[in-house]
This record gives sequence, C-alpha cells and structure tokens, in this order.
Amino acid sequence: MEASSPRVAIVTGASRGIGAAIARRLAGDGHIVIVNFAGRIAEAEALVRAIEADGGRALAAQADIGNADAVSRLFDTAEAAFGGVDILVNNAGVMQLASIADSDDALFDRLVAINLKGSFNTLRQASRRLRDGGRIVNLSTSVVGLNLENYGIYAATKAAVETLTRILSRELRGRSITVNAVAPGPVATDLFLDGKSPELIARMAKMNPLERLGTPEDIAAAVSFLVGSDGGWINGQILRANGGMV
Repeated sequence: MEASSPRVAIVTGASRGIGAAIARRLAGDGHIVIVNFAGRIAEAEALVRAIEADGGRALAAQADIGNADAVSRLFDTAEAAFGGVDILVNNAGVMQLASIADSDDALFDRLVAINLKGSFNTLRQASRRLRDGGRIVNLSTSVVGLNLENYGIYAATKAAVETLTRILSRELRGRSITVNAVAPGPVATDLFLDGKSPELIARMAKMNPLERLGTPEDIAAAVSFLVGSDGGWINGQILRANGGMV
C-alpha cells in the first residue's frame, strides 16, 4: 500500500487518556481511525466528532476486548465500513495495584482477562486479517524494567504482551507487517493522577532525567512513528518512552 493512501487503524480503549491522544494523532496523520471503547460511548462519540471537525475520518465501535467474539465483530465493523484494517494499536488495559501476597483471584483474573487475553484476542485477529504492509503496536509499561513493589501482576501481564510482540513479529514473516510495543513511564492522565498526593506525583515526575511526567501526546508521537513510513524498519522491538527513567 502506498504511504500516501489512507490506512485504517483500530485503536483499542481510545475513548480517553493515552488512547484518545493516539486516535487524534493518527487521524491527524491521515489515517482513518476506529475509536474502540468498552463502555464510555459518550466520550468515544465526542472524540469522533472532534476528529471529524478537524477534517479527519473516524468511527466509534464498541467491543470488550476480553471477549473474543466481540473482537472479531470489531474487525468486521472496520472491514465493512472501510474495506479492511492496516493498523492495530493495542492500548486498552487496566491497572490495579497490590502486593502479590494481597492480590486476590478477582484482581488477577481481571488484569489477565483485559491486559493479556484482550491483547491476545486482538493480535490473533490482526495476524489473520491485517492487510500486508500493516503495523501493530502494543502498549506495555516501563514498570517491566523498574520492578516496582505492588505492580507485580500488572507488570507480569505487560511482560507477557512484550513476549507476544516479539514472537508475532517473527510469525508474520513475508507480509511486511511490523509488530512493536511502546512501554510508557508515568504519564499525566486522569487515571494516573487520581488518588496520588502532589508530593508523590512530584517525586515520580523526577524519576527520569528530564524531570517531568510524560504526556499522552508523547506516547502518541511514539506510536505515530512506529506506524508511519519512517518506522518501517523497526520490528519486534520494545520502545521505552519514559524520559530515560529506565
């Protein structure tokens, strides 16, 4: 596919935060964006209107990525509306912190169902249905390198996603499809800031040598590079977008 041709991108968990920033950036880059959401329909539809107001093309599509049938229907929706899918950005995920000793079965099952099984569901569909020359970007976390207390199960699910990233990049040999992951450090989203004291936020902001939190736009820029023509030689890699924290 020519670089100038509009590509169709599915961005999971795109109704707010980092996912919304990625959707806006990719639409600004000229891609057609499927704004996936689980339950926040008003926010997803508002994002689509904002993208269209800026001259982009977008469509909101509900799917719980932990449900394999729903993920299949998500790809069906994209194909029916725009003829195919070229880009998958696996952004949807949840974070719940607890020590390993204090983690109950419900916490473990929730994180695995969304972060790991959800990513597996979308990667399986993408590996079957992405058009040749496509791009896959998974979202991991720099905590995989930091090994912070209370992040054990969350980090474990993301470490598994990183392994899937590297292996799928090899399994798609011959189709000119790249598979990479972006691993953010702390990013100033409502989800991150909620419940944290100003002192804790300031301390985390200074963990990297640039001495600030990341922004959703910082992460969107990294994704934009990987899915664009300039990122075509990057494959099977984990890009830690964290200001040099780890």
